[in-house]
Parts: sequence; structure tokens; C-alpha cells
Amino acid sequence: MPAPHNPFKAALANKQPQIGCWMCFGETIGAELMTTANFDWLLVDGEHGPNDIRSITDQVRVVDQSHSHAVVRVPIGADWVLKQVLDAGAQSVLVPMVDTGAQAEAIVRACRYAPDGVRGMGGYGARVTQFGAIPDYGTTANAQICVLVQAETRTAIENLDDILAVDGVDGVFIGPADLSADMGFPENPNAPEVQAVIADAIARIAAAGKAPGIITLSLEQAKTYLDLGATFVAVGIDTVILANAARTLSKAAKALID
Repeated sequence: MPAPHNPFKAALANKQPQIGCWMCFGETIGAELMTTANFDWLLVDGEHGPNDIRSITDQVRVVDQSHSHAVVRVPIGADWVLKQVLDAGAQSVLVPMVDTGAQAEAIVRACRYAPDGVRGMGGYGARVTQFGAIPDYGTTANAQICVLVQAETRTAIENLDDILAVDGVDGVFIGPADLSADMGFPENPNAPEVQAVIADAIARIAAAGKAPGIITLSLEQAKTYLDLGATFVAVGIDTVILANAARTLSKAAKALID
């Protein structure tokens, strides 16, 4: 029995737009709630969300039972971190702050078994092989792992062609918040200078045959990015969705007694 097919990776390769949402609660019940929204992909945020390997595993398990596909953002692209997340069952990973082709190459190798990489062969006793029920996982997994890297600094944009040249990088995600701050426009990713760089990066990523990705909380802007060629676009953050809805409801309810 081979490793499970990765439909998200296949969709990106076929240039089929995938709409997603960030999950920052770090709780299984929150992830279960989000699976009812029918997003194509849901990101378990291990960088800024309050997650550890146990909570990531639990959320991946819940998302795996739904229409949505789990993408795990690791806190750092270290070999041991990627190994744990992959053994927990994640098939798609997003790695932040990737500035060079050499970094991207090391990340790909960390996600692949030998002879193509350095991922440890300890998955036989882990969730990823259904605890040994997928005997051919080690020889078939490499082709199903989706590696996404984040370009979110001026250095990354300058080295974008080198990153795109790395075999095994399936997509490059533009981090608008960090990129705008690094460009001198903190808290202002909509600055024309930043948006020009983003548009050019999306075009270059797509031209290289990779999947461009980005996050925005504006549906109008999401449409713009999709029209530019972005393939995987996140349109919300679970914590922000709840916070905004709660504030709106509270304000409207209090207005009833004014």
C-alpha cells in the first residue's frame, strides 16, 4: 500500500485555485468547527499560533476527516521540526522566512527520504503510516509531500529565482505583513510599492511553474491576487473572524438600549 494521494499538491500542480483559511486557536474543536466551512485548505499555524506537536497532530487528524486539506506552518524549517510534523501525518508544510535557494533546498531534503533527502525513517510506528499499516510509505511518500516556502523579505524577493529553481518546492507563499515591514511600510501591506512587488513575485512564481500563494482579509484583494495568478489564497484567520463577529454583535446589541 503506497502513501496516500495528496489532492492539494495535485490541485496546485494543475493550477486549480485553492481557497483557504488560517487556524490560530490551537484547539481541536476550533479546527473541527472550521472543517464545516468547506474551505479547500486549512492552515494549522505552528509559527504564531499556540501550538505544539500534540495540538498540531490533533488538528491534522480532525481536518483529515473532512473535505479540507491540512497545511501545517512550522515555526522554523529545521530538520527535526519537519520530521515530527510529517510523522504526525501532515502531507503539506509551509515554512516561514525562507530567503535563499540553499535554504529551500535544505527544506526539501528534510521532507524527503533517502536517497533524495535526509528525513528519518522512523515513521513506521507513527500516525503517518497508520502505525505500520502502510508498509510502502517509505518508498512512496516523497512524491506526495507538498513543500511550500514563504518569501517575506527583500532578500527573499532578490533571491526568488534561486528559490524557484529548487526541485521539490511546490509553491512560494508571499508573506505580505513581514514583506511590507521589511520594505519600510510596517502594518501597511497595501502600500503601492509593496503591492507592485507582490504582483511581480506572483507572476514570476507562476512563470516558473510553481504555485503562488498569499493571505488577505479582503475578498476584493483576493480576487485581484487570483486574477494575477495566485493559486492558493487564504482569505481569513479564525481568531479574527470570531473577534470581529463578536464585536459587531456586541455593538449592535448595546445599540438596542441606547
